[in-house]
Amino acid sequence: MAKVYLVGAGPGDPDLLTLKAYRLLREAPVVLHDRLVDGRILALIRGKRVEVGKAEGESGKQEDIHRLLLHYARTHPFVVRLKGGDPLIFGRGGEEVLFLSAHGVAVEVVPGVSSILATGLPLTHRGLSSGFAVVSGVLEGGGYPDLSTSAKVPTLVVLMGVRRRAWIAQELIRLGRDPKEPCLFVERATTPKEARVLSQLEEVAEGKVEVAAPAVWVIGKVVEVFDILQKTPQAWALAEV
Repeated sequence: MAKVYLVGAGPGDPDLLTLKAYRLLREAPVVLHDRLVDGRILALIRGKRVEVGKAEGESGKQEDIHRLLLHYARTHPFVVRLKGGDPLIFGRGGEEVLFLSAHGVAVEVVPGVSSILATGLPLTHRGLSSGFAVVSGVLEGGGYPDLSTSAKVPTLVVLMGVRRRAWIAQELIRLGRDPKEPCLFVERATTPKEARVLSQLEEVAEGKVEVAAPAVWVIGKVVEVFDILQKTPQAWALAEV
């Protein structure tokens, strides 16, 4: 039976693919990919492309993805399962590994650059942040996350939280975070459509901040670094090199 490679596509920029990911995309007879994988990365694929990405709320579709993976693993020499960012960070990669392993299919994980690392912010900056946490804004079945523990970390990164940003901000303030704490939303990081929205937690809580998904949301004093760079264009240009 074939081997399945669980490959991270990174945040969008093809140059951020690992060498192994690039080689596998060029050589794979079939690639099952997420909906939001950047088109420039999909253009590297020479074999058959199968879109299996889920929109928010389509939790039941995961079983269909499992069946397709098993089908192609049984009919091709090897298969690539391409997932945005890193395959094991909020991407259900662990579920796919367990499913395939239970059916006797060998799996190899090829890490990718997570979108949480593509904001250009130092998530741990001396004097500003001694650690960070990453949370999802939505749980299985549309549930709301428990933020009581993660609310206390110096830097909080929220994925899949754009639609619930007002509720998340209100909850964080209720749990003790400073309403004036700076926030940065990075829409479509590392792509030509990248946009950055700077705000404060209370502005988000009051519904005053317009953001388009997908976006990474960083909350904490490290956002001050972006604010400084924004005011010094030369430094910001150097930071983007």
